[in-house]
Amino acid sequence: MSDNRQLRAQLKTLDVADPEYAVSFVDCLLAGARQANASDIHLQPAADGLDVRLRLNGVLQQVGRFPRGNATSVVVRLKVLAELLTYRTDVPQEGRIRQADADGEMRVSTFPTLHGERAVVRLFAAERQFRYPSDLGLPDEITAALSRLLYATSGALIVAGPAGSGKTTTAYACLRELVQAARGGKSIVSLEDPIEVPVDGVAQAQVNAGTGFDMATGLRSIMRQDPEVILVGEIRDRDTARTVFQAALTGHLVVTSFHAGSAPEALSRLADMGIEPYVLRSGVLAVVAQRLVRRLCSCALPVSSPNDLLGLPVEHASKANGCDQCSETGYQGRFVVAEMLRVDQAQLGDAVLSQRDTSHLHALAMQTGMISCWQRAIEAVELGRTSPEEIRRVFGFPEE
Repeated sequence: MSDNRQLRAQLKTLDVADPEYAVSFVDCLLAGARQANASDIHLQPAADGLDVRLRLNGVLQQVGRFPRGNATSVVVRLKVLAELLTYRTDVPQEGRIRQADADGEMRVSTFPTLHGERAVVRLFAAERQFRYPSDLGLPDEITAALSRLLYATSGALIVAGPAGSGKTTTAYACLRELVQAARGGKSIVSLEDPIEVPVDGVAQAQVNAGTGFDMATGLRSIMRQDPEVILVGEIRDRDTARTVFQAALTGHLVVTSFHAGSAPEALSRLADMGIEPYVLRSGVLAVVAQRLVRRLCSCALPVSSPNDLLGLPVEHASKANGCDQCSETGYQGRFVVAEMLRVDQAQLGDAVLSQRDTSHLHALAMQTGMISCWQRAIEAVELGRTSPEEIRRVFGFPEE
């Protein structure tokens, strides 16, 4: 029986008339989501109940529709655990579930909707997982390059990708590597929105826009705290970007994340935000762009028709099938495909200074030896690690 069906069956056995229904429901749901290795739990209120879905391997999957609870609603119970204001149902709220025996971090976000409060629980990887760059499954040459770059004394290391591509996980792995290598000999600070996971040895701060403590303000203050390494959770606006590069050019190593589809696109988007070309040329150590792709289960079937290749330039492929082992999804777990762009090579540096467009930067990067995420994805299909359908889901139909 699949994990989802097991969880659904367990939740269905709970008696909504029981005063402890909400407590039991939440305990069972959180434990089941952990067991299924879900990254998120979505609780969507409907007119006649509460829809529950789990995000497994990056895809939302239905668990079922359940009663909200009589004495106490399920969402209210989550708000109690996350130390949120239970009497405020008209405004969004965010909190963290703090359990001494929890296997990893949990963050709760609520949002008012037509039929009541919607809640999303983010379940972060357990402390023992993905701790260092070598644990991420990045290509060997990128892991080796990252290990060298983390010894730099200045410059910006940017982790790029779309939402849900594992950028934060990679940034935190770099942070832990820095802490381990420094052995207390470096001042390491972070500015995040929000703090995802506590890291021992790092002075972590969370921005609060309501009090005027935004990213740009916080970064300017941090630089007066004598740091050597700064983690900036994400570059979201021009002021933050400018302050990040000011830090990178004045003797600080900055690790940060940025929303962009590829490494060359990240440089182009930063230029569009007003970062001067000479600042990008001198301030960027490297851009690592990544995507997460679902791994085929052992029940996968070989492709028998050219139509199943979905236009990919491959000769061999497999497609998802589904069995009890993979909860009928055809996939088990995910792996990362990544690319790294260095601007310290003459041609690329000149192209950045000349403000060349993304396609030109991409072509130059390929000429200088960069293996793109798309190339690694195609290779993964040919090796039977993933399917053409998954590659199209993650990458769409790019100009290949």
